[in-house]
Amino acid sequence: MDFDFPPDDDPRRLEVRAWIDAHPRPTPEQLVDAGYVVPHWPAPYGIEADPLLQIIIDDELRRAQIPLPQNGIGIGWAGPTILMAGTKEQQERYLPPLLTAEEIWCQLFSEPDAGSDLANLSTRAVLDGDEYIVNGSKVWTSGGHRSKFGILIARTNPELPKHRGISYFICPMDLPGISMSPVIDMTTAHSFNQVFFDDVRIPADLRIGEEGDGWRLAKVTLSNERVSLSSAGSLWGSGPSAKMLIDLVRSSGGEAEPVLRQEIAKLHCEAEVLRLNRLRTLSARLAGKTPGPEASIQKAMADEHGQHVMELAKRLVGTSGLLEGSGPAGEIPPSGRLGATEVNTSREQFPDVEPIWHYGFLFSPALTLGGGTFAVQRNIIGEMVLGLPREPNIQKGMSWAETQRT
Repeated sequence: MDFDFPPDDDPRRLEVRAWIDAHPRPTPEQLVDAGYVVPHWPAPYGIEADPLLQIIIDDELRRAQIPLPQNGIGIGWAGPTILMAGTKEQQERYLPPLLTAEEIWCQLFSEPDAGSDLANLSTRAVLDGDEYIVNGSKVWTSGGHRSKFGILIARTNPELPKHRGISYFICPMDLPGISMSPVIDMTTAHSFNQVFFDDVRIPADLRIGEEGDGWRLAKVTLSNERVSLSSAGSLWGSGPSAKMLIDLVRSSGGEAEPVLRQEIAKLHCEAEVLRLNRLRTLSARLAGKTPGPEASIQKAMADEHGQHVMELAKRLVGTSGLLEGSGPAGEIPPSGRLGATEVNTSREQFPDVEPIWHYGFLFSPALTLGGGTFAVQRNIIGEMVLGLPREPNIQKGMSWAETQRT
């Protein structure tokens, strides 16, 4: 790894600081106009920032405690796809309010019967004049009940091989025929939904790209080129981090119990390995290289680490950790354990839950399932990184990893 943060007197850093001095509390529109929301995009939305400049912008905004607009699926997934394959009219209509988070987006990819084999989707979109009639169902749609639009992939030609008969659409979430059922998990939070399409008519001019090109565009959606100082948060990059938990233990006088002390040390080591691995990925990008094994192992390690953070947080509060609403606080009671009250953090990412520690503990089992299960991740690492024998005959003799490259 060869990586150093740009020094304080770097001219680009000084330029960003000067902008912050002139806009100490910028609006979302001002951040978009400056190109700081998606600095790697071309004008008029970004400034075509190279990876190093992206890191400088990210670092300076963090120091100034300036939050970026929160529209993860819109900015991170829908936006890059519309920018690359959308028409000029689509770009001008959807990108500005997407970047300011004025219009929130969701993702309509996963299906109840498709599992990890996303291309095996069965939702149909049949062209009827200048509209597509959509029927089917999507599941695990995060924030669908709060979204203005969704990115939808549906099968437009069932006669073609499954990766080739798929098209990609912008889907207004208020169209007649769309209904949704909340998926309430054991945290009691309403984050996910199952979405049903019953003869939903989507205008043909809301298709992105050519008919049948949806699988390629779906892969574009999932390969956003943004480079940042990736968060060490335990809940998919959000939520409290191992450092936050360890700092609470330290500020509360430390931990005397030997086994728990060892667990804390182990958690610190995991967090440091993940931090160094993130820097290896950044180093590769800054050198103009495609990240190698370090990118493949990051998710597999980080998800389990997030579970370890939350499990240890519960253990540190002792028997009071069994109570709903418990979580580490900054004071040690006479028992020698961290208090079972709230740490006010990550409210922006998780506005509906309180406190975050208790929610995080209940949610953490999902970390190794969402976005690619732990088993799928290990298959990819084994076959594509370590060169181990492939899984037997998943699809006409193809390994799982090979099916994802098709």
